Amino acid sequence: MNVALICIGLLGLLCIATGFNVTVQRGKAMAMYGFKENPEDPLYKASRAHGNTIEYAPILAVMIFVLAQAPMAEWVMWSMILATFSRYLLVAGLLLPKTMAKPNPMRFVGALGTFIAGGILAVATVTMGL
Repeated sequence: MNVALICIGLLGLLCIATGFNVTVQRGKAMAMYGFKENPEDPLYKASRAHGNTIEYAPILAVMIFVLAQAPMAEWVMWSMILATFSRYLLVAGLLLPKTMAKPNPMRFVGALGTFIAGGILAVATVTMGL
C-alpha cells in the first residue's frame, strides 16, 4: 500500500468534491456567481469549504509527493495521514453545523491538525533538500 499516493488521491478527491458541492449549491440557490455572506447559507458554507481546501490541499499534495520520492521515516508517513485527515475534518466542520458563526471543534481540530502536520511536512521537505 502506498500511503503517499492514497493521501494525494484523497486530497484531490476533496478538491473535486467540494467544488462539485459549490456547483450543486449554486444550482439550488440559482446563483451563477458570488454568494451572500451568511454563515448559515449552504452556498456560503460550500464556497468557504472549497476555497479553504484549495488553499491548502495542493501544497500538501506536492509536499507529500516530494517526500514519497525517497525513503522516509514513519513519522513522515503519519504526518501525511494527519494532514489528509485534518483537511477532511475541517471541511466537515464547515459544512455540517447549522452555522459557521459559532466555534466548532471539528473545524478547530482540522485547522490545528493542518497547521501542525503541514508544518512537519514542510520541515521534512526542506531537510530532504539539504
